[in-house]
Amino acid sequence: MTPPPSALGCYDYVIFASTLIFSTLIGIYYGCFGTKQATTKEYLMGGKTMKILPIAVSVAVSHISGTMLLATVADVFRYGASVWLLVAAFTLMGFLAIFVYLPVFFKLQVNNIYDYLEKRFDRKTRILAVLFYILSEILMFPVFAYTPSLTIATASGVNVSLVAFILCVICIFYTSVGGFRTVVWTDFLQFGVIMAALVCIYVTGLGSSGGFVSVWNTALSGDRLQIFNFRVDPTARDSFWGYLLGSGAVSTAVVIVHQTGAQKFLTLSKYTDCRWSVVHTVVSMSLVHTFCIFIGLLVYAKYKDCDPLTGHLVLKHDQIFPYFVTEVGSNFPGLVGLFIAAICSASLSSMSSNLNALAGVLYKDIACFVLKKQSTDFNNSGSGILKVIVLVVGALCTCLVFVVERLGEVLSISLMVTGLTQGPVLGVFTLGILFPKANSKGAFYGTIGGFIAISCLAIPARYYQMKGLIKYSTKPLSTSGCIVSNQTLAGSDFSLNSTVLDQAMLVQPSSIFKITFFHYTLFGAILTVILGLLISYMSKSDVAVDKSLLSPVTYNCLSRKYTNKRIAVYSSIDSAVQGFD
Repeated sequence: MTPPPSALGCYDYVIFASTLIFSTLIGIYYGCFGTKQATTKEYLMGGKTMKILPIAVSVAVSHISGTMLLATVADVFRYGASVWLLVAAFTLMGFLAIFVYLPVFFKLQVNNIYDYLEKRFDRKTRILAVLFYILSEILMFPVFAYTPSLTIATASGVNVSLVAFILCVICIFYTSVGGFRTVVWTDFLQFGVIMAALVCIYVTGLGSSGGFVSVWNTALSGDRLQIFNFRVDPTARDSFWGYLLGSGAVSTAVVIVHQTGAQKFLTLSKYTDCRWSVVHTVVSMSLVHTFCIFIGLLVYAKYKDCDPLTGHLVLKHDQIFPYFVTEVGSNFPGLVGLFIAAICSASLSSMSSNLNALAGVLYKDIACFVLKKQSTDFNNSGSGILKVIVLVVGALCTCLVFVVERLGEVLSISLMVTGLTQGPVLGVFTLGILFPKANSKGAFYGTIGGFIAISCLAIPARYYQMKGLIKYSTKPLSTSGCIVSNQTLAGSDFSLNSTVLDQAMLVQPSSIFKITFFHYTLFGAILTVILGLLISYMSKSDVAVDKSLLSPVTYNCLSRKYTNKRIAVYSSIDSAVQGFD
């Protein structure tokens, strides 16, 4: 049975409420003063006058959800600190962004990265990628909203539905009113809240765990610091190659080859600024992630003799972090409130960034088509329609939060669908940017084929996981320090034996379904590229491709017919860019 959480005190409510109030005020300021986001260029791109650091922090924090903060700490507790290798994935993402993908987007000055697919291939390929993007964003919004709502409801006793509704209304309000500038500057504020919370929790936790040396030695003896596993095994959860390549593909797909992240980088006026912003993004994400790793080691040091889940102190491992904070923060007024504010900040930043980017895509690809608006109309007017789109989409996503509350499996399904859709989208962008021979038929049918292929792998694997036939072995966990009755232990043993018997009666899955989920996006991208190239070669369509549509890394491999195209090479890229689409 989970013990009742510590009641929130006055300081906790003040800190938490202040975060929401300041975020709202930023939206009111940019929505009611200054330019008032009068044009779509201002509403979606901040007038292309943004600075390096705010953009970098905004990109970083918009991809650090509350779910990620909770899951990372729980992951260290169960599987060890090998998850720190995600820093290598962030670094790989940075290199790919700077040298492969962003040079193309920046040179073309697209405000919507799916414009590239229409320029490189055709409109139907663009629409297919847009549909994947819309599906993943609408499914992920309620996931981002539900995690902080559940945390707040657990700590305060307020109904989770009411908390979710309030958070969504606040996020939708300041995003719709303030536009892109509000999203960036609220992200900047919320990043500060997250870092302040992580630092305070770490310092407080060290004091209650005997200091850094004691925590480090406990982690060593508990096998939590075996980070580097170079075994080439796609079924291994903690493989270096799984984190570097698999998670590197995920990071690239959801940060760079993704409207939410790319849109922000493209608001900078110089490509030099864009490069530095990517570097700062990688550093910011790595910093937050590293703090989560150290806090995870603190949590292990505290509960090494009593796994809270096995000891029936929490209902699932993702609740270990909040449980730890309520324990160590009981004597530090405001710490629990700061923690809740951090979880909310991480989720609000993801929600607001997704809403703003999704509104731009829906406007350009659906509203403009239906209303028959021209590109000049898109640049100079339409901010009112964008605000309406944010409100409508936000309302729809808010309703889905209540579905998530009643159907918990929607959480995992949403995450799986996101992985399935972003892999083929990463693949089709890679196909266009790196392979001049790829044509529109290869791109369209390769994307569909990649989606079907990875679905055939991921969906059965998810089924087997739900049945308990696929499990990842954890590091040693103990309950020797828990106060558990003999009755409870006996019940646990009986339940375990029953589960083993049930599993024995089911068909055991093939090894291919044991491939770790870290690889889904990578495999989806690779399959899309392979199928796209095969179909392109079989269709025998050899059309010259404009050099500006290809990555600079391909220039040395291009044949002579690509070298004299009408658009200049990237030597002049830093001086480009006053136009907008």
